[in-house]
Amino acid sequence: MNANEARLARNTALAVCALVVLRLAAAAWTPLTFDEAYYWMWSKSLAGGYYDHPPMVAVVIRLGTMIAGDTPFGVRLVSILLALPMSWAIYRAAEILFGGRRIAASATILLNVTLMAAVGTLIVTPDAPLLVATSLLMYVLAKVLESGRGAWWLAVGASAGAALLSKYSALFFGPAILIWLAMVPKLRRWFLSPWLYLGGLVALGLFSPVIRWNAEHHWVSFIKQMGRARIEDFRPTYIAELIPTQFAFATPLVFILGVMGLYALYRRRAGALEARVLVNTMFWTIVVYFTWHALHARVEANWFAPVYPAFAVAAAVAAVQVQWAPRERRTIDFCRRWAAPVGVVLFALLIVQANTGLLSGYRRDATVRSVGVGWQELADEIEATRVRTGASCVLAADYGTTGWLAFYLPKGTCVAQQGQRIRWVNMQEPSPAQLAGKLLYVHEVEQAMPASLRDNFARVETVAEAKRMRGPLTIETYALDLLEGVKGEVLDRSPPPELQ
Repeated sequence: MNANEARLARNTALAVCALVVLRLAAAAWTPLTFDEAYYWMWSKSLAGGYYDHPPMVAVVIRLGTMIAGDTPFGVRLVSILLALPMSWAIYRAAEILFGGRRIAASATILLNVTLMAAVGTLIVTPDAPLLVATSLLMYVLAKVLESGRGAWWLAVGASAGAALLSKYSALFFGPAILIWLAMVPKLRRWFLSPWLYLGGLVALGLFSPVIRWNAEHHWVSFIKQMGRARIEDFRPTYIAELIPTQFAFATPLVFILGVMGLYALYRRRAGALEARVLVNTMFWTIVVYFTWHALHARVEANWFAPVYPAFAVAAAVAAVQVQWAPRERRTIDFCRRWAAPVGVVLFALLIVQANTGLLSGYRRDATVRSVGVGWQELADEIEATRVRTGASCVLAADYGTTGWLAFYLPKGTCVAQQGQRIRWVNMQEPSPAQLAGKLLYVHEVEQAMPASLRDNFARVETVAEAKRMRGPLTIETYALDLLEGVKGEVLDRSPPPELQ
């Protein structure tokens, strides 16, 4: 490594560390989203699986709270730090596949400045460990290519297994790898090697706790996630959402670079066949499926997280390696120069807006319901009402409110979701004594109490209303209903829709 290469690697590492510090500061300021509070509850009862996802997100949160406590910073700490191995892996993958530290540095920075990676590691969801596992998977596949050693397939299996423990969409990596091997003549020999299949067994072994948990719970998580889009539900209007949402999540300039990079790889204008095909299969296998899915149901923007490492490499190819015509070169140069500053500014503006509402003039926006601004103050009002009325347990109608209540109410307060008990099968239920006393039911005033719940109590009285505020904006108003004289089972144990 010469002096220029060493300086480039050092500057890249410093830039990534600076971005990590920025996210840590944002994590300490920003209240939890309802999903994070829900996953935090998972982390208190680790298991092989959960109703919604595999267990990796719960493990990540558990590690963070062991270090920094049950605070928003603690919940997010390890997730944010995972950007460090993610960055190292994508740096090495790009360096091996396309030969050069400039392209490696560009891929690393471009991935980190996307909102998918910046917000995706700040807000702890299954996408955070999935991004890391995907980057590691690209690196070890590059090592298979570079070294020709079969033992690297064990690392491929370990990375794929870690991805599967993060999110079920990692299942698409299996077909992607097989397509890569089939399309590159010199790689087809691996189909006859035991190492490929040993790697598959490693992945299966790591994923086996999730399989076992599903087998013990009527395969409910598999059914829920793999039955989202039904062929008979043809709704092509969702297709129109795909590009605008990814334009935002990638940030506009990285998006342009990525699209131009994919085009250049398709036209064989950069890289060897095996590198081009690997980036394309890791990207298009998932994109093609979600495009089909969008013909039948909405595709959430974050579902595309596993394609972002490959997309960042393609963007770096466009920025560094491809020879463009003068007009295209001007576009590339502009995007390369401004992609990182624009990404950082957009991230900072998003955090300011989510916490204050300042940029929209304190009006509602897309973040207002999911980010728990105002929940600590709201929880204080709910706790005061609970103490005043003598309620022994707090009930909520949905999992998000349940998670927020459990996180922001005093530690040890009895909190439970009245329905959807499948979400809580790994967690200890309230004791019969807690459910036999007075209960406080928390729900938005616009959402009426279910008749089945109301009829199950001798007395139901709205004892208070409490507002969640972001500055002058009322986000939600909650009714606090006191329930007394239970006649039957408090918790609705009906099976989830997937099992009915």
